Amino acid sequence: PLYKQAFQNWSGEIVLQDVWTAAPRSAADVLNVVNWARANGYKVRPRGHMHNWSPISVAGTETSSTKVLMVDTTKGMTGCSVNASARTVTAGAGISMEDLLTQLSNQGLGIMHHPAPGDITLGGALAIGGHGTGIPAEGETLPAGMSAGSLPNLVLSLDAVVYDKATDSYVVRTFRRDNPAIGALLCHVGRAFITSVTLRVGAQQYLRCQSETAISGAELCGAPGSGWIRTIDYYLKKSGRMEMILFPGAPLAWFKRWTVSPTKPVFSRQVTQPFNYTFADNVDSKVESNFRALTSGNYSLANTLGNVMYTAASSGLLFTGTLDIWSAAKNTMLYVKPTTLHVTANGYAVLCRRSDVQQVISDFYQQFKSLTANYASRGKYPMNGPLEIRVTGVDRPSDVGIANAQPALLSPTRSADNRPDLDSVVWFDVLTFPGTPSAPAFYAELEAWMLQRYTIARNNLLRVEWSKGWGYTADGAWTSQTMLGSAVPNSFTAQQTVGKQFKAAIAQLDALDPARIYSAPLHERLFPKA
Repeated sequence: PLYKQAFQNWSGEIVLQDVWTAAPRSAADVLNVVNWARANGYKVRPRGHMHNWSPISVAGTETSSTKVLMVDTTKGMTGCSVNASARTVTAGAGISMEDLLTQLSNQGLGIMHHPAPGDITLGGALAIGGHGTGIPAEGETLPAGMSAGSLPNLVLSLDAVVYDKATDSYVVRTFRRDNPAIGALLCHVGRAFITSVTLRVGAQQYLRCQSETAISGAELCGAPGSGWIRTIDYYLKKSGRMEMILFPGAPLAWFKRWTVSPTKPVFSRQVTQPFNYTFADNVDSKVESNFRALTSGNYSLANTLGNVMYTAASSGLLFTGTLDIWSAAKNTMLYVKPTTLHVTANGYAVLCRRSDVQQVISDFYQQFKSLTANYASRGKYPMNGPLEIRVTGVDRPSDVGIANAQPALLSPTRSADNRPDLDSVVWFDVLTFPGTPSAPAFYAELEAWMLQRYTIARNNLLRVEWSKGWGYTADGAWTSQTMLGSAVPNSFTAQQTVGKQFKAAIAQLDALDPARIYSAPLHERLFPKA
């Protein structure tokens, strides 16, 4: 059955009132939809929980008369089967990450890190190269089945609806990880339709999550050799897993670190469920409206609002007893709910050597502070949300234990074939309320600086975070022809083996979907037909 339904992304910047939608119950249903769409000139867009910023699903200009069909995977494609002895899980693309991780946890299994929201689908997380935060601490050996890279790196096999030349129709086909054709499907940026996935998982870890609110951003992001002690590098060595949240105008950060702790530390409070930061997770819609009204009426209040956010976090941690919590990993690493503030965000991944992580972070922090100060001196306050920093490893296909396992060609955490020393990834996200004046120009300047600073000559490689904002001009995100036409393609071409580069990924996706049924307007610009 088809019905009209609204579509709204996380930040509310893409809103459709009545787009045609279907809710398949099985892969066979998806197949019927896709072949009907092909025969009738429609596009097919997989739909999950819409926790996304970039227009890789719809552009926001579609109406009920546009030949686009949303396929909601969250209603019927949510099955899950855990094989505890083999340490694998097979699940439908529409299952939420919270449900998937809960079913794994119930069987004593888990993954090293994953996105913080629970309300994203497995299919959606794979499409954009979903990640959390974490690298091995000093002396830590990852359990078998664990990976410090992205979620796509855990895939053993997947089922996708692809074109079959012999029958001149779309069919459901299984792709094993050693099949060269799987490379572009593992992280397809919305250019494919995955129906189910089998992942490699590992033994569940127990993590102690400690929050610090008395360390400055200047110290955490201090330059190597500057004398600061409590740097991000210092905590990575001790714990391996961290997140820094720095609110505008607030000198002190909310800094979280997770440490592997098989038994509960004496001073930790045991929790049994995820989403423990209720002061941040349950923001009333009226409160959010007031925040937006404050900044829309007087943008110089950005720093005041930032200090309010910091105070809410520091006092909230104390009053809720969540400064030091311990539990199964998923209970401490799932902490973003749909009722969190709905802000817009840019997103970038910087590949670097582990020894250079602190330098990469320090350089960004200094530029970010300098740029915000420059804007403030002109009476402009484009950033009224926090700066967030995380660190992960790169994708290592060998982690799944399959000979000739293929890399995820378009994963932001894909390792550089010719630079295996680039073994770490620093993630930067800068948040602000949608519609804040000067924000696109600020983002454009920051992005231009990153392109110049994080180069292979400096032992860095800059990539975009597919789900977030990037490709900025003063007109907004995804408008820079330099980014869309050269910088992004080059980031998946430089230092990669011939035949495994950006154009090869496009060719794979076009071979599996020659009618470009799954192509949104952004794809036509980012992935031009060869």
